[in-house]
Amino acid sequence: MKAQWAILIGLILAIIIAIFAVVNVDSVPVNYLFGEAQWPLILVILGSALLGALVSGMLAMVRSFTLSRQVKALEAEKSKQDAELHAAQNELTVYREREMTSQPQYQEDIKPTI
Repeated sequence: MKAQWAILIGLILAIIIAIFAVVNVDSVPVNYLFGEAQWPLILVILGSALLGALVSGMLAMVRSFTLSRQVKALEAEKSKQDAELHAAQNELTVYREREMTSQPQYQEDIKPTI
């Protein structure tokens, strides 16, 4: 449901940008580091929007990759800790069983002396 809302908001923003670009069709000077050119404002607006979307998409991909690596590392650490916990529980069970079998039942062996 969240993804559907994101797509819907993205489409609404794209329509707003397209309407804004169609209204602004005049030629404008675009200054580069090495020169200047006349471009229609619609191309400048759409190009800027596309470039912004590409940059934010790439940053989102980098963040997603970083987070997936962290999740894998944490899952590996958790499985290691689970194995250590299981081994400690087994050791405790064995220790308790040894204690139970090695100690005599004193209450049954004690007889009152009168």
